[in-house]
Amino acid sequence: MPQIKPTRSELIKLQRKIKLSKTGYTILKKKRDGLVMNLFDMVDNAKEAQETLEKSFEVANKYLGMTLAFEGEVSVESCALIKKGTPEFYLSSKNIMGVSVPKISDLSIKTGIKERGYSILSTSSKIDETVGEYEKVLEYVAKAVEAESTLKKVLNEIEVTKRRVNALESKIIPKLESQKKFIVFRLEELERENTYRLKMIKDKKAKKDSS
Repeated sequence: MPQIKPTRSELIKLQRKIKLSKTGYTILKKKRDGLVMNLFDMVDNAKEAQETLEKSFEVANKYLGMTLAFEGEVSVESCALIKKGTPEFYLSSKNIMGVSVPKISDLSIKTGIKERGYSILSTSSKIDETVGEYEKVLEYVAKAVEAESTLKKVLNEIEVTKRRVNALESKIIPKLESQKKFIVFRLEELERENTYRLKMIKDKKAKKDSS
């Protein structure tokens, strides 16, 4: 190991690095394990959100089919074109074990009959029911997107943390320990050489004094 200086100051530096690396390893391992534990709930939430969305979409499509049969395609399309309002929501973030994930709140999708723009006198209640069902679909879309985005971010963080843990465990810490071992060995070797040299000097001096 030609790059390593076998000095006591270098040994102290290495010991500090080893301590920091082992502390980091412990923290990252706990983070990885904690995220994996949370992951199961997130998978269930994402699956449930997707299933709810699909069921809601099926219901909305059935309502649309009945409304088209009752009102006619032209009437339904006219109402769709004059539908007012844009869904509003507040996008923030929340923290899951150091991972920032999206949080959708203050979702404003549902509208009243007056806010929809079309005349209630020229349409039946089936139009309103269909609009209401599709507004539910939009709500479930937002929830499904939030759940899926959270899942993807956490999965990515688990993979990144896993790689860091593996790198510390299999490469960084063993390399530092090996460097420490080398320095300790060289310092002990130098100490033995110095001891032997001092002994030789002492013996020479003793012989000289006795002659």
